[in-house]
Amino acid sequence: MLQPDIGIIYIMSALPTLRQLQFLIALADNGSFSRAAEASHVTQPTLSAAIKELEAILGVLLVERGARGAVLTPAGETVLVRARTVMTEAEDLVTAAQAAGEPLTGPFKLGVIPTIAPFLLPKVLPALRQSYSELQLYLREDLTERLMDALRERRLDAALIALPYESAMIETRALASDEFLLCCPPDHPLAEVKDLNAADLKSEPMLLLEDGHCLRDHVLSACTAGRARADFAATSLHTLVQMVKSGLGVTLVPRMAVDAGLIDQLDLVVKPFDPPMIGREIGIAWRRGSARADEARVIGDAIKTLLPA
Repeated sequence: MLQPDIGIIYIMSALPTLRQLQFLIALADNGSFSRAAEASHVTQPTLSAAIKELEAILGVLLVERGARGAVLTPAGETVLVRARTVMTEAEDLVTAAQAAGEPLTGPFKLGVIPTIAPFLLPKVLPALRQSYSELQLYLREDLTERLMDALRERRLDAALIALPYESAMIETRALASDEFLLCCPPDHPLAEVKDLNAADLKSEPMLLLEDGHCLRDHVLSACTAGRARADFAATSLHTLVQMVKSGLGVTLVPRMAVDAGLIDQLDLVVKPFDPPMIGREIGIAWRRGSARADEARVIGDAIKTLLPA
């Protein structure tokens, strides 16, 4: 005898909303309900109620409330990590859908290292704006490691850096080689040397950028044969060439910077090496698996056409 169908009802537990997770992130970033509400453009009671609802859904206390602000509990810290992942995945979903419909439109967050930004961007930005009129390019200038952290954390879509750079989470594409040139005062003995090579730097005080700049490492690598001395650390290439002008030593500068006017009107000599010293590769990097990987490649290709071969 056939038994009548038995209806089975599956009851799904309530799930947190993206808005609740967004409020938790704001609370963690700002340290108080009032500042988190202001950053989220809502009233404090609205944000507080959302956090309480989130705690009720998860069944755990996420925030310890006190007179000095709000501190996440250990459970709150665990949820926060997942909340950030969920929010970035949701943002990627929106970005991927928009990119599939109309690539290179809307906001694109591009990082650039300081030894590239002021010399490349004035040439690149007008061309990108002309080719992609709907692209809203947001720029962040910072040192390589901080840019790479921002890529991994999805706070950047791509970054212009000096290669090589190795990381399992990062993909790169080389765009152009950048030659290193000697920069010295016109009365310096090296200004008269023919067929200049790295060995000629052996006894010279070599002025370098401070630790953290990848250009410092590239210069030291290029000068290994000459055993250059790192006698000074500057914060920028502009400071570096001013020190050369003051007679404190010599340095190596990228041709990209020289072509962009780095030493114009400074009465300094720049000399190529024989053979040419290729000090670094300019490249673009993006997070492996990023929804904007194809767009990063397109932007890289567009920049490549503007750089010397």
